[in-house]
Amino acid sequence: MAQQTVGQTTYLELSQEDGGAHKFYEVVVDGTEVAIRYGRIGETGQSRTATYATVEKARAAAAKKIGEKVRKGYEPAVRGQRQRRPVTRRSIVSTRSTARQAPTLWRFASGGPAFGIFVDEERCWVGNERGDVYTLTHDGTVTARYGLPDGVKCIVADDFWIYAGCDDGKVYDLGAKIPHVAYEIANDVDIYWLDIHDGVLGVSDAQGGVTSIDHEDEFQWSRGSGGRSGWMVRCDSDSVYHGHSGGVTKYDTRSGDQVWHTPTNGSVLFGWQEGDEVFAGTGRSRVDRIGKDGTLRSSYRCDSSVFSCATSRDGRYVFAGDSHSSIYCFARDGERLWKLGTGCGSAYSMQFLDDRLYIVTTDGSLACIDASEAAVRAAEQGSVPEPVDVKAPRIEAVTPSTELEVVAASAADSGGVVVECVQDGGRLRVRVVSPGFDPAWRVQFPKDIRRPGTRYLVEEVLTSGGGGFYRARGEIRRLG
Repeated sequence: MAQQTVGQTTYLELSQEDGGAHKFYEVVVDGTEVAIRYGRIGETGQSRTATYATVEKARAAAAKKIGEKVRKGYEPAVRGQRQRRPVTRRSIVSTRSTARQAPTLWRFASGGPAFGIFVDEERCWVGNERGDVYTLTHDGTVTARYGLPDGVKCIVADDFWIYAGCDDGKVYDLGAKIPHVAYEIANDVDIYWLDIHDGVLGVSDAQGGVTSIDHEDEFQWSRGSGGRSGWMVRCDSDSVYHGHSGGVTKYDTRSGDQVWHTPTNGSVLFGWQEGDEVFAGTGRSRVDRIGKDGTLRSSYRCDSSVFSCATSRDGRYVFAGDSHSSIYCFARDGERLWKLGTGCGSAYSMQFLDDRLYIVTTDGSLACIDASEAAVRAAEQGSVPEPVDVKAPRIEAVTPSTELEVVAASAADSGGVVVECVQDGGRLRVRVVSPGFDPAWRVQFPKDIRRPGTRYLVEEVLTSGGGGFYRARGEIRRLG
């Protein structure tokens, strides 16, 4: 292949014809500035620029970056010869709901159709097809913005950790100031959904398959279902629950053995779990409540295909969003309590917390709906508040980076935990160096910043829920 060079531009690609990686890396040196652009072939990708003290240092930094990529298999290429691999995204021709308007308190336009949502006691997260992730307070104030290299399919929490699964086949840890790669699936794998429990990742994909990956990003097992389009995966300490066009299948977390399979009323288009039950939203306008023993316990009937569902933590209420911009609330026994219109598209995903229903929609909105009984009764009579349209301040997106702040070894005296990256056969492992930890245990640590022989200062290292390994949490700095 011929290298494409314009001035001091180097363009590389890594494309595996057997269905593996399919991405580019471009380095442009302009005086003392080095601009780097990277992403999936055929897309704009992400970019960042660094300025160096001299031209010579800029060239040396660029050469180092290029060398790293070449060692990973990247080769000089001509931009445009290879085409973008297709990514399947859910598409809804959303019509306006004929139901009364829901009592929306505020809404935020994220800039693109939004799948990802997570809400905890402190903030709300929303991720869209452009790769933008925003955090907001519960009253709708934007507090941060991340820019990921590809569309965000979902955002999930695993105890203290927040992860975003993207169309580039990577899962990013959003728990620090800078996103880092926590897991890496082949970048052409079309992630439909993911879930994580105690560091173990479950991934469902466009072909209806489900894959389990451990805390070290090592493959555990993969199973092909009897259906297609795996829009549901939920994990707990013992099992993986996979929803697809044929129903819901339960697998043993460790072995991957099938435990049971329960057919559903239509293809599964979304999944939720709470306690000893899982909930499957289906294409036949229902939410099926299934016990973790495989028993179909009840169904909740909507008026069109269900694209999202959620429950209250106590299991008292079940919520659903359909393809016609309506949202529903049911009592646990199946009684429909109300149906209201979103006013901002169909809900791709949702979460309920403290009498508020948070939804992300086809038009890219994150909306906060007052789901209290009084507000809903008023809405059914046509009385709703004027929603506040939240405007994001001009926040520059924080993008993934392998560059870390370098601190002296003495910085560890002020707090934190020292860990070290070591070569173990063909893998890079991380272990704790600071006293008081088991040196034989490995540390779950971002993949993209591991360098053999390097020591890092980590804000916190916690024992995994099930024991046997540690998990890095918070800011990570490199010890010089």
